[in-house]
Amino acid sequence: MTTAQDPIQPQPAAIRVSMLIGGEWVAGDATYDVFDPYRGSLVATAPCSDHDDLDRALSAAVKAKAAAARMPATERAKLLRRVAERLLARKPDIGETMSRETGKAIKDSLAELDRSIDTLNLSAEEAVRIEGEHVPLDASPMGFGKIALLLRFPVGVVAAITPFNAPLNLACHKIGPALAAGNVVVLKAPPQCPGVIHKLIECFVDAGTPPGFLNVLYGADIGPALVRDQRAEFITFTGSTRAGAEIRAAAGLRRVALELGGIGPTIVHDDAAIAEAAPLCARNAMRLAGQSCISVQNVYVHENIFHSFMEKLAATVATMKLGDPLDPATDIGTVIDQAAAERIDRSVQAALAAGATAITGGHRQGAVYEPTILTDVVPDMPVVCEEIFGPVMTVRPYADIDPVIAEISERRLGLQGGIFTKSLELALKVARTMRVGGIIINGTSTFRTDQLPYGGVKDSGIGREGPRYAIREMTEERLIVFNL
Repeated sequence: MTTAQDPIQPQPAAIRVSMLIGGEWVAGDATYDVFDPYRGSLVATAPCSDHDDLDRALSAAVKAKAAAARMPATERAKLLRRVAERLLARKPDIGETMSRETGKAIKDSLAELDRSIDTLNLSAEEAVRIEGEHVPLDASPMGFGKIALLLRFPVGVVAAITPFNAPLNLACHKIGPALAAGNVVVLKAPPQCPGVIHKLIECFVDAGTPPGFLNVLYGADIGPALVRDQRAEFITFTGSTRAGAEIRAAAGLRRVALELGGIGPTIVHDDAAIAEAAPLCARNAMRLAGQSCISVQNVYVHENIFHSFMEKLAATVATMKLGDPLDPATDIGTVIDQAAAERIDRSVQAALAAGATAITGGHRQGAVYEPTILTDVVPDMPVVCEEIFGPVMTVRPYADIDPVIAEISERRLGLQGGIFTKSLELALKVARTMRVGGIIINGTSTFRTDQLPYGGVKDSGIGREGPRYAIREMTEERLIVFNL
């Protein structure tokens, strides 16, 4: 592992963030500051939204929802494409803001901008493809001669709560499909990165989003009140399993879409191409400083190739540059803040004290955590069975794959998994028997393109994201029968 040199960077002025309520920019009575986790400099000052702000935002959304439902699909699609165009035009500025707020390497921030643009354009395409179906009634005497249609309609007010780890793209994954479906949105932005969300919302405003269609709140405390308010007719959330369970309990009979945690299981069988599998596992464990729900966390390697795999894995990690998020040469910046780095370090140190071995890493400096490979771990260690959300991976050898499949399937988290093998028979066996939301054949758990139906099972969530599938979640079916 190498450390990128710190280039001299001018410090732009702090961003003054405002709420958007009913088409108006609104300042908060109280504010909080957000600091660059690498430099410690002030990046943004944002409002702490209160209950009055929430009431106004929901009232504005309720007032606008009939107009949103009436807007022709082609106009909704044009609106989303205009937003995508503005994101593209402002890509360098928004990418830098993201890296300064989150510590994400600038090349990853710019890649997230590209994906966000794709997500909005995919949402625009799906806006004009919302389909119902004809239900044949001639199968019974009672239905003969009648016509039945199943049509889809917007749910109304969508409450969206998004996390810091992919702040721009995950916001687009909620706002884009919601508006495409004819809904209105109240977004609660992640408190760690209000500046990048503010710049995204500016794109929506400049693109001509009608008042009340999109309302945005900030701060750490207003989310629970948003979820409890019955005016929020659908709740979409990405974040921790703990918070997702609380939202599910508070939602009652209202519908939810929850994208929650994962522990990134990836199997490398003895017929795998090590030269391909090891670098992919290394990069997909450490990129984004491991702060992705589908980051590679637990790797199971067949004992016949274990030592060769470990040599290649460690060699790949050694080439990764750790340092200034704004340096284009940096591969790994910081985690979101020093508190997160301290939490990660506690988990690693506990594993080492219990007998684990650190092949690489295991050290913290401020909000920077070294890429860490742990071996000699056991299944009940927290670094194995709980989401680390940091640049840490565990690697274990196995002889028989069946216990590995069983262990992964029995875990409470089941987002995505991967397997490297040349055996079609084994790949199909894993696909049929490993209980996770998605399985990547000859790839790691860390694979997502923005049109895929993405989501987990068990404690990893409810529902699927991806514009087409999110629109299905954010619309309700209505049966219409013609007695003719």
